[in-house]
Amino acid sequence: MSNREGTSQAAGATDPVPFRIEIPDEQLTDLRQRLASTRWPDELPGVGWQYGVPLDYLRELAEDWRTRYDWRAWEARLNTWPQFTTTIDGARVHFAHVRSPERDALPLIITHGWPGSIAEFMEIVGPLADPVAHGGDRRDAFHVVIPSIPGFGFSGPTTEPGWDNRRVAAAWATLMERLGYPRYGAQGGDWGSGISRRLGLLAPDHVIGVHLNTLTLPTPGPGEVRNLTDTERNHLTTIETFDREGSGYAAIQQTRPQTLAYGLTDSPVGQLAWIVEKFAEWTDNDGLPEQAVARDHMLTDVTIYWLTATAGSSARLYYETVHAESWSSLPQVSTVPTGIAFFPREIGPVIRPLAERWNNVVRWTAFERGGHFAAMEDPRGLVEDIRAFFRDLR
Repeated sequence: MSNREGTSQAAGATDPVPFRIEIPDEQLTDLRQRLASTRWPDELPGVGWQYGVPLDYLRELAEDWRTRYDWRAWEARLNTWPQFTTTIDGARVHFAHVRSPERDALPLIITHGWPGSIAEFMEIVGPLADPVAHGGDRRDAFHVVIPSIPGFGFSGPTTEPGWDNRRVAAAWATLMERLGYPRYGAQGGDWGSGISRRLGLLAPDHVIGVHLNTLTLPTPGPGEVRNLTDTERNHLTTIETFDREGSGYAAIQQTRPQTLAYGLTDSPVGQLAWIVEKFAEWTDNDGLPEQAVARDHMLTDVTIYWLTATAGSSARLYYETVHAESWSSLPQVSTVPTGIAFFPREIGPVIRPLAERWNNVVRWTAFERGGHFAAMEDPRGLVEDIRAFFRDLR
């Protein structure tokens, strides 16, 4: 990866500097060599995905990554977006800035989560920025800002403690001010959901609306549970099952991110397994993740983590946020207009009465299919919902 002009960004610089992804051939050769020399573990017979990612599946996927997957093609696609780096609060922040051809477009900052990256949004940025070119209405156009969270991807490792989701939201407020956008919308899922919501709390005079496809809420009390519908109680059961059986990754990342980092930074197969398990468990599929998300799109996301060596620094977001003073307190009530896109295979289904208790929910869309990675699983549906939500707020 490099600065387009071939110069390094000085510490403390604030003016955005053009950036272009340019991975050296040596890194790609090293990746293929490491994949070829993987030391594979054993596996119990006939257990499928019950104990984690199956050996046969991962071996085949790793071989496909080594021999067929074309990083250069995806690198070129990512580089069609104008990209920049800037320094905010002492951290390097990488972002894409895709301005609409419509001069009066609404600025929109979109935030990924874990194990996501800006590559999640490859299919939605074009339709959002240039709706006319994609069969839409020019009045729905956005100037789209797509930052990499500090510690993730091309924002590179963070270099000091304290980068929790609240600090990221404050950085986004600075970024939008620096880009000259006094009035804008925010959208996100996973960590991007919490960051976008907190951005609305920090800058309510600037954020006109927040659109979310994930929303983490406090556990309801007995009185609230009694008032839930049967469907909402089933959603609560899903959340409880996830907390009990599917949240081990989070427990590790929020307590021992450094220990985890050694294995994931040294072994591409380890990094692959750590992420592909989430695509398998968190998407709306019939047994394999590529039934919901194109394999090469998924591999691009994994490759970004590998090439930037950000397994550990991205995991630190869990540690920093969970250990922040604000984590154990109840959330603030957000008065910013909020739209919820509810996808049925989301790992933490949004329970509407609870969402409305803590947020000014003005739009609620229940999709028939889809899961955690909405921008990858149902880009068209997500784009239409974002457009519809902001249509009345412009």
